[in-house]
Amino acid sequence: MKTTPKGFRLHIGLFGRRNVGKSSLLNALTRQSVSIVSAVAGTTTDPVDKAMELQPIGPVLFIDTAGVDDVGALGEMRIRRTRQVFDRTDVGIIVAGDGGWGLFEETILEELRSRGISVIVVFNKADVARPDDALLDRLKVLELPWVHTSATGGEGLDDLREVLVRTVPDDYINAPPIVGDLVPPGELIVLVVPIDKEAPKGRLILPQVQTIRDILDNDACCLVVKEQELRSALDRLNRPPALVVTDSQAFREVAAATPDSVPLTSFSILYARSKGDLNELVQGTIAIDRLRTGDHVLVCESCSHHPIEEDIGREKIPAWLQQYVGGRLEFTHVQGHDFPDDLNPYQFVVQCGACMMNRREILSRIVRCRRAGVPISNYGMTIAFSLGILPRALGPFQEARDICRRHGQDAAA
Repeated sequence: MKTTPKGFRLHIGLFGRRNVGKSSLLNALTRQSVSIVSAVAGTTTDPVDKAMELQPIGPVLFIDTAGVDDVGALGEMRIRRTRQVFDRTDVGIIVAGDGGWGLFEETILEELRSRGISVIVVFNKADVARPDDALLDRLKVLELPWVHTSATGGEGLDDLREVLVRTVPDDYINAPPIVGDLVPPGELIVLVVPIDKEAPKGRLILPQVQTIRDILDNDACCLVVKEQELRSALDRLNRPPALVVTDSQAFREVAAATPDSVPLTSFSILYARSKGDLNELVQGTIAIDRLRTGDHVLVCESCSHHPIEEDIGREKIPAWLQQYVGGRLEFTHVQGHDFPDDLNPYQFVVQCGACMMNRREILSRIVRCRRAGVPISNYGMTIAFSLGILPRALGPFQEARDICRRHGQDAAA
């Protein structure tokens, strides 16, 4: 459980004013000194992540945040960091200290509920004060669970853990699989895994490992080859595989080597469904046709690796897009949880496969792009479209291929 990637953990955000005991509560829940605790308001500056196992939920990620009532120029920066946490929160805990509840708590509640995020209210410092009955009656009307706790004395922690178990969202328990539901048990999936400069020596990259595990969990079989061995491997099989999955960078070569009768897709496109909204991203991808010379493109990388020569997000995708558009585009790159508040300067957004992020964060980005009227795609679909093989790359997904047809894409490409 300790090595479970963050993207597969339930993200639990702790929100509230300064000095209400968020950090003390986190330390008490995890039984560790994760966050610095002090009587000085504003001790927590940047969000603090703590991965742990919370039974019977399994792997979770607690996120301690700065107070939403922070002040000054530095305080505004801390608040902005806190707002970013909303984008990746599956369950939001509003911590109110000394029984107090006011504008700041109402603002947090409105933000969480507007995003469809499950909410728990914790009245911390229960040994000092209790909320009034009118507030508790209102929470009952809103059907919001609440708990009295004392982080220093340990009161109510078991109650909070119990409420957390009951509040886990259905879309976490029943998260979309990566690939296991696309083929019947016992069928074969061929995985094409190029070994390039970005592949760690002696290891496969995370999406490839997670896909293999998902195949095994669903009682299917997999064969792993490099792109130059694919044609030979297919010739040796006594019947065609049920699916071929490739690294998106090898789309052109793999599409040429795979018979048209065999469905084809990429790891990145599988993650577009598992971590986001496949059909919405297909709609965004088709908007590449509207890009013109000089347009601005935002490229979002979920991990913070050091860019190397021939980096997919910084070199290959810009080159393929500019070749397709027939002119120079302006590219801006962001990494990790950074995502611009203002999307108006951009005409297109490209998100990586997001193996390091949870589904909530990707869905939040999709919603923000929709509100701003900016189309969003992901690496795999952007590459496939630029190479003219998007319908082919959506082999297992009939509805997504139908979207392509309705927009004039050649399904036989």
